[in-house]
Amino acid sequence: MIYGYCRVSAKTQNIERQERNIKTLYPDAAIVREAFTGTKVYERKVFTKLIGNLKSGDTLVFDSVSRMSRNADEGVTMYMELFSKGIELVFLKERYIDTQVYASNLKDRIQLTGAIEDEIFKGINSYFRMLAEKQIRIAFEQAEKEVTDLQQRTREGMVTAKLNGKQIGIVAGTKLITKKSIAAKEIIRNHSKTFGGSLSDKECIKLCGVTSKTYYLYKKQLKESEL
Repeated sequence: MIYGYCRVSAKTQNIERQERNIKTLYPDAAIVREAFTGTKVYERKVFTKLIGNLKSGDTLVFDSVSRMSRNADEGVTMYMELFSKGIELVFLKERYIDTQVYASNLKDRIQLTGAIEDEIFKGINSYFRMLAEKQIRIAFEQAEKEVTDLQQRTREGMVTAKLNGKQIGIVAGTKLITKKSIAAKEIIRNHSKTFGGSLSDKECIKLCGVTSKTYYLYKKQLKESEL
């Protein structure tokens, strides 16, 4: 079975490019999609379920190594675990670390002959195996570095904006007004027992579809508006 895993950080982002790249080379791949923000591999529910269902001989295709993991240590560990289970991994933008390439590099490049030079040949073969493992780690480290660099640029941008007198975020005490908040407040005003309605706070929270923290904030704001 061939699977193609596509991931974006938010549901609003376009995932079609990844799908298209995978389907171009693997038209029969079953595409698995996920929207997840963060670098922790095992916090991705869809991905965790997918790898739990993989069987020896299955192929898992990614558009790039960053779609598998942006945490170097976790990425390398998972790569080796899946490889040991007989899962073939394919990275369209980093084909040099496909498990097929890695498996090839694990084989002795120089055949031993029983001669005295065998000790030298063993060292050379061992070197190529270590080099293959190093290439895998470098690929995941690069993916992790992209996240770190982006976070650093964001922090630097915020500092620059503050130094230039620009307001970052919402001013303390500012009320954020959205369509959802307006609708929720209307429900609270019309149905909460506090304002003459028939619903308890618990029932009202469920009807509004907001968290209890948000509900009590809206309720407080409504009370203040009546003072």
